[in-house]
Amino acid sequence: AASCGFLALLFCVGGCSTFLRKLKGRCVRLHTQGDSLMTKVGFIGLGNVGGKLAGSLIRNGIDVVVRDLDRAVAQPFLDDGAAFAESPAEMARACDIIITCLPSPAASAAVMEADDGILAGLSKGKIWAEMSTTDEAEVTRLAALVTAKGADAVDCPVSGGCHRAATGNIAIFAGCERDVFERMLPVLTVLGRRVLHTGPLGTASKLKVMTNYLATANLVTLSEALVTCKASGLDLGTTYEAIRISSGNSFVHETESQVILNGSRDINFTMDLVIKDISLFQELADRAGVPLEISPKLIEIFKDGAERFGPREWSPNIIKRLEDATGLDIQAPGFPAEMVDDEPEEPGYEIIPKHA
Repeated sequence: AASCGFLALLFCVGGCSTFLRKLKGRCVRLHTQGDSLMTKVGFIGLGNVGGKLAGSLIRNGIDVVVRDLDRAVAQPFLDDGAAFAESPAEMARACDIIITCLPSPAASAAVMEADDGILAGLSKGKIWAEMSTTDEAEVTRLAALVTAKGADAVDCPVSGGCHRAATGNIAIFAGCERDVFERMLPVLTVLGRRVLHTGPLGTASKLKVMTNYLATANLVTLSEALVTCKASGLDLGTTYEAIRISSGNSFVHETESQVILNGSRDINFTMDLVIKDISLFQELADRAGVPLEISPKLIEIFKDGAERFGPREWSPNIIKRLEDATGLDIQAPGFPAEMVDDEPEEPGYEIIPKHA
């Protein structure tokens, strides 16, 4: 294995090179683009996250073909230079990499397995990249169908919020064979900043639902903390800062607590999606024989929230359960209505686990 103490120059498709170096004390593999990235990328699913990821590809000059069930949703991407595929099969025939970023495992299966689906257009040498948050068992099933066509598969969900997806600064997990990862890396380092090869296909999806479970637990406990502090007579602006500079701080606090206190509660993520994700984590634990205690309660809380406020309500409005119970309004001046990534877009790099 290459040491982190010197540059190990590698070459990959499209005039792309990578090298190892130390970054803030951590070994990372940086990715640079030599000539242009001569890869045509198809992107299906232009929703809250998918649209921002596709936008990063287009903004960075990659040849992109897009598709959404609603062509009007795709129009801004076409205006920016993308082409439109009339079917997933047409896209798969035309593109080297086909990315799906869809709201559920069922949606991905439909796009893959329909008569004019992705599988109908796949052939040897192509890559299907599943960026949806999905069930590892389902992505493994679909990947077997992809492999039977002579193509390769990778599950590569993202983490870090829509505001980071918009700037190309989001984190990406990638589960696949190492050679497939190396072929995907030039595209992944455009889509995101920190890219982690998690191991074989399916490992990324397992880790993704785990991180969403942790974020959900944090959101619920932050809601309890903010309401309790307000009820105890504490200033909410001061409370926010106390959490931020303490051992209680977290990414969720620095993002979702702000839109809670603003009152917009707009984090571009809805209660039905939370229920899907934490239920997938519960299923993962059930298959592994782990008797979770907090997870079932979180599912119960969010199902109650979706029943009260609607499944498409913003997920931070789970705090309304406690606002309604106490009669308190958890808002404070000076907080933004939505999160904007204030970090400049930078070239992505691979995170190397410590054991490597």
